Amino acid sequence: MAWRCTGATNAELIKNLARSQIIKSDRALAAMNKVDRAHYVLWKDEAYQDSPQPIGYDATISAPHMHAHATENLIPFLKPGARVLDVGSGSGYLCAIFYHLVAGDPKVTGGGKVVGIEHIPQLVEWSVGNLRKDGLGAAVDEGRIEMVAGDGRQGYAKEGPYDAIHVGAAAPTMPKALVDQLARPGRMFIPVGIGSQQIIQVDKDEEGRVTETALFDVMYVPLTDRP
Repeated sequence: MAWRCTGATNAELIKNLARSQIIKSDRALAAMNKVDRAHYVLWKDEAYQDSPQPIGYDATISAPHMHAHATENLIPFLKPGARVLDVGSGSGYLCAIFYHLVAGDPKVTGGGKVVGIEHIPQLVEWSVGNLRKDGLGAAVDEGRIEMVAGDGRQGYAKEGPYDAIHVGAAAPTMPKALVDQLARPGRMFIPVGIGSQQIIQVDKDEEGRVTETALFDVMYVPLTDRP
């Protein structure tokens, strides 16, 4: 089970997620192994626990098994050269994983881009520092990873449309702005609901038709504005 995936090291945590069949693909496994969760939490001695942890400002970093579920769900759209939006990017952890999946060779694919949007400026600043500690300073400096302060419920149309969108907090209803910013084709992984919440997979096809599929029940902090 997911809560049994805790490890003593990052490698052991990821190995346990794979053993539990939460990580299933080689690409997701490789990307998650490249990102050390200890760089993205406040308490380093708890970095490899398979549990959500507070990161300040009433925000949390999700449990590793949820990040693994999100990565596996979106991975068909996380191809080299893809554009990705992470709403409620918090610590920057999942932005780092996504970057390793979409970076590619700029000479071949034009280079992928990951945008993280977070409404708490202090977390945006902290997340940039986390990414630098994890060896992604050049990607930040070159704009291949962009962390911005703003209302994630409105997305970030400036850099869209996005092949994949991840939302790290629960929206009360489906945010139209985020659906509009999906590419054709594109996919969004988003928790929706008040009280009772579900992960919804939102797919937009080449013709712009949108379908929603409920995946499983979850309990996330709500998607909020700065106040």
